[in-house]
Amino acid sequence: MTSALRLLACASALCLVACNPIRQDMANQPKNRPLSPSDFFPDGRSERPLVENTVAHGSIATDELVINKDSNAFPLELSAELLERGRQRYGIFCSPCHGPQGDGNGMAAVRGMKHPPTYHQDRLRDSPNGYYFDVITNGFGGMLGYSAQVPPTDRWAIIAYVRALQLSRNAKVSDLPAELRQKLEQGGSAK
Repeated sequence: MTSALRLLACASALCLVACNPIRQDMANQPKNRPLSPSDFFPDGRSERPLVENTVAHGSIATDELVINKDSNAFPLELSAELLERGRQRYGIFCSPCHGPQGDGNGMAAVRGMKHPPTYHQDRLRDSPNGYYFDVITNGFGGMLGYSAQVPPTDRWAIIAYVRALQLSRNAKVSDLPAELRQKLEQGGSAK
């Protein structure tokens, strides 16, 4: 009889434990929703205002060099120095994967990493400058963001250089100055 009572007590305890929902103390703790009223602070708010001279996460994007992803604006003045800086930065940060000509055949891709798309395809030629800035800043697909390594002015220099690569690959002879067209017609190079 005692073993039957013990068995019945164990079964009852098991049923009580099984019927009680799992307690998640952290999920069920008392808390206030953002911007909800509260009696805790004297001003009646549930959250504190920002401390003076601090930057809230995500609000640093007010820099004049940061533009919308869909914008085709270019906030810097194009110059030979900017293109040269872009060529140097591209060679350091971009060419290992994208290749020196922007065709996606960099050394990392040759050695087995996934090939990035070529800059010379229509989709990327038609993409706005803001798209390139966003991808360099935040990354895309297998590419990590370079916001910690490449300052905004250098990102724009890289974008200018990528646009120059795209123009050079898709230039028409009719777009060249007359002296270069004549040189090409005589069999010389355009350099």
